[in-house]
Amino acid sequence: MLPPIPASWNSQLQPETHETYFQKLEEFLGRERKGFKIYPREEDTYQALELTPYDAVNVLLLGQDPYPGPNQAHGLCFSVGKDVAPIPASLKNIYQELLTDTGFRIPNNGHLVRWAGQGILMLNAVLTVREHKPNSHKGQGWEVFTDKIIKAVNAKNDRVVFVLWGDYAQKKSNLITGKQHTIVKAAHPSPLSARHGFFGSKPFSQINSALRAAKKAEIDWQIPDLAKSSSHNPGM
Repeated sequence: MLPPIPASWNSQLQPETHETYFQKLEEFLGRERKGFKIYPREEDTYQALELTPYDAVNVLLLGQDPYPGPNQAHGLCFSVGKDVAPIPASLKNIYQELLTDTGFRIPNNGHLVRWAGQGILMLNAVLTVREHKPNSHKGQGWEVFTDKIIKAVNAKNDRVVFVLWGDYAQKKSNLITGKQHTIVKAAHPSPLSARHGFFGSKPFSQINSALRAAKKAEIDWQIPDLAKSSSHNPGM
């Protein structure tokens, strides 16, 4: 079973759970979880929706599917859990572009929850993956569901900045029809393509410029350092 749809998205998405494709998706995930390690944890499947309520969405950052490495994915595209090291190569490249674009200081972790709390819906097109098998849950129904999410955000009357990195994400631009919205496009930050249109694209300053023009709060991109776990107990 999947967790319930977060309350703030209920009116937009609850009807989907009664559709045949969604019920088949749940059956597929049930079989997968019995036989394989699936990421993120079941309770984190809708983390992006939980942390960024519908009414709070000002930016939609679209990824493809979760990181397939052990314990990396936690329900937000491009983000990893607090204790994951080293951070994935795509996120390293995101940090590098942030540094040159905004003066960002590269932190000691890849936990991007702070962005979600500022109105960035960090959505993967496919919300689950089998361990070590990228794209293993492609074509099972998630894309229908997440297209509904994109359409729901497109229906908002206020400006949303849609961030589409790479060919896969940019194919979703046909779902973004509201003239009030802004689309920021660039190559994907993966090592295969970052040097061919991601580095130097300045997406983060573009996002803030679009928000500023709409009289919305800009994003503070800085991710704080996390205290590293240690066996040393200062009270001993």
